[in-house]
Amino acid sequence: MMPPYCPGEAPPGERELFIALASAPGTDGWTALHSLAIAAHVRQVEGEADFVVIVPNHGVLVIEVKSHTTVSRLPDGRWKLGSQPPTGRSPFTQASEAKYSIRDYLIRQRIDLRPVPLIHAVWFTHARARSALPPSPEWHDWQLLDSEDLTADAAKAVLRTLQAGSNHLRTKIKGFAPGLVGPNDATSAAIASSLRRKFELAIVPGNLRRARQTQLTAFIDEQYDALDNMQQNRAVLFTGPAGTGKTWLAMEAARREAALGRTGRLLCFNRLLGRRLSLDMAGVSGLRTSTFHQEILRLTGKQAPRDASAGFWDRELPDHAVDMLLERGETEAADFLIVDEVQDLAREPFLDILDLLVKGGLRDGRVLLFGDFERQAIYDGADGQERLRRQIPHLATYDLTFNCRNLRRIGTVVKLLSHLTPGYRHYRRPDDGVDPSFLKYLRGSDQSAALADAIRVLRDDDCDLDEIVVLSPLRGRSTAETTTDPWLRQILRPADGVTAPRGRVRYSTIHAFKGLDAPAVILTDLDRAEAPNFEALLYVGLTRATDRLAVLMEEQTLLAAFGGNA
Repeated sequence: MMPPYCPGEAPPGERELFIALASAPGTDGWTALHSLAIAAHVRQVEGEADFVVIVPNHGVLVIEVKSHTTVSRLPDGRWKLGSQPPTGRSPFTQASEAKYSIRDYLIRQRIDLRPVPLIHAVWFTHARARSALPPSPEWHDWQLLDSEDLTADAAKAVLRTLQAGSNHLRTKIKGFAPGLVGPNDATSAAIASSLRRKFELAIVPGNLRRARQTQLTAFIDEQYDALDNMQQNRAVLFTGPAGTGKTWLAMEAARREAALGRTGRLLCFNRLLGRRLSLDMAGVSGLRTSTFHQEILRLTGKQAPRDASAGFWDRELPDHAVDMLLERGETEAADFLIVDEVQDLAREPFLDILDLLVKGGLRDGRVLLFGDFERQAIYDGADGQERLRRQIPHLATYDLTFNCRNLRRIGTVVKLLSHLTPGYRHYRRPDDGVDPSFLKYLRGSDQSAALADAIRVLRDDDCDLDEIVVLSPLRGRSTAETTTDPWLRQILRPADGVTAPRGRVRYSTIHAFKGLDAPAVILTDLDRAEAPNFEALLYVGLTRATDRLAVLMEEQTLLAAFGGNA
């Protein structure tokens, strides 16, 4: 199936047909393209084919899917589909036009279609249309499929339609398919590759990626509503899945507070994000930007030991900071406090320190918090939101649901594998039709060759090397750090929170890259047995990619991720 998942917002008939085809026995070697956009449509400015099923040695079937529970023809010839208003546009016409659009395109791509039956049909997935609709000269009876075909055997119905269509072409076209009927394996692969990777790209992918920064710097309605909410409440918690613009809102909130002549802090948890925020917010008067731990190191005058343990960061340093802040009274308290990644800081004794960094404390101070409590709290599994509400009784909450970062196909994979509920309601950026890729490896094997191939594929797809980031859940023993491949060792560089030099690919742990993103991300070393808190790490890693995503996953982990048995 291309893509290997069906978006949750797809019509019910398309979802059910997708599942039926994906699970049907005897379909090895088939390719089913779902929701194929048609930029060069024969009739419209643009169009779409619900399904294009490529069956080696049988043909290609273009399917228009109708999910309505009732279907009829009115006396005046118009179609009445469910509760929709009557329409004069026949679904068979829609399917036919999609078929001829695809045919014209493939011919321009110099694909030989002479022995290939290219057939169209309409599938009424929720109605017994074969008995409800009388015979008509507008279609052949074999072009009409319905709910019984779906529940009985979807693959058998496809083969039946292709066979009938081939027989029809033989009676109409002299000398049609004198030898083997249908595309061979090589032609089938060429058709699938040509359609999915090129046919639906009406905009050059590189241009879409380069437009991303401009898109993100202009706020959308949901974010304007969030900013208004910010002005109406003294303390607000903004929550939402990864990619909903929380960091951008935190930065804008800091600028607005500073513009009013107030002093304050913009803090986060991750070191690389802290460096990025410090660079982006440099020059904002009255604002101190850093990570939480960098700020308390500054306040206490301490230096972190070279081999500092978790105990130093989680207990020793925070306890010393609390004592110091209590001694100084309110001299370190600022007018406002803004915290990004608050899900990783909503625990003791960190909240005690935050309470002392803002005038009026967390209970009565100007406090704006941004966090993702769905999957990104990878350092503490306890209920951070409940702790915040206990500390801030009047805390208002605003939910962000509009994905501003990821293309729809990446966001759909995130929702599928992370079980986000309700997940993203909308996507801001137009999709460009390229699916994330998933590659399996054997546990313990070297992934260097697969990593090098993934980088080359992205480079051939117009990604600059400095747009690519390689992420792993492993620290010190990831593929990127330990590879002996000469080319990889030449181009790989550790991520440091700033833009990579041209011709270099950054690498990092998933933990360290949390809060950041990149146009193209390759995830490596994804093995459930090797990574504690695997689901949360997978979610964070997947959501770092804005435009391109490649995933190298251990084979049993990959099987389990997509619902199989490990």
